[in-house]
Amino acid sequence: MLKDKIKNIHGGTLDALGMAIIGGQYAPGDKLPPEQKLCEALGVSRTILREVVKSLVAKGLISTGPKIGTIVLPSERWNWFDEQVVGWQGRIGFEPKLLEDLQELRRVIEPEAVRLAAKRATADHILALETAYHAMAAAVDAGNEEDYIQADYAFHIGLLRASQNAMFIQVGRAIGSMLREVFLITTRTPDDGIARSLPLHWEIVEKIRARDSEGAYACSKFQIDRSRKDLAAGVSRSDSTAP
Repeated sequence: MLKDKIKNIHGGTLDALGMAIIGGQYAPGDKLPPEQKLCEALGVSRTILREVVKSLVAKGLISTGPKIGTIVLPSERWNWFDEQVVGWQGRIGFEPKLLEDLQELRRVIEPEAVRLAAKRATADHILALETAYHAMAAAVDAGNEEDYIQADYAFHIGLLRASQNAMFIQVGRAIGSMLREVFLITTRTPDDGIARSLPLHWEIVEKIRARDSEGAYACSKFQIDRSRKDLAAGVSRSDSTAP
């Protein structure tokens, strides 16, 4: 029980300080308050705070050193493959540039994963992709945006799993929050991006089932390029309607 309580205190403190940094309460280059003041502000012991600081250093949010204190690092130093960092940013909202960077990363990784999936996917992998696709289609029919986004995410993670490359799978999990944000924006494009996107997803499944690795690669690349255009249109539309 005591260990659970300490773990909860640590997690809550890490969450509070991580959000304060990512939310801009402490800007890049700022020094965090002295240890005693932070302990008082957060209501925790020095032992808990020091463990939290170690975690934030590991995530690239801060650096520490003798004489210089604890300094907040710029966002390009943050570990964007860390699920907590991505989750904290997701609560505030992602900058369009970061989402576009994500799409560039996807264009490098996902088509290659799909190419491998066409060679390595098992019957269970293909069934999982089909299931995710049908869940996407059902969500469209029901007009359920949240279900569609969840199913779309399951589909793309399924592609990475079907590649049977552990590194691809880990990347997909790490950027899950950002992927969901991309899917949310692209589903709201004014020219019915979902209706155009669904057949592209099914075509990828068919190419994988047919063991057509180059065809699967080309379909995946085309689908991501289409998604990038929809994302740009969606972000532009959001900017134009912002108060």
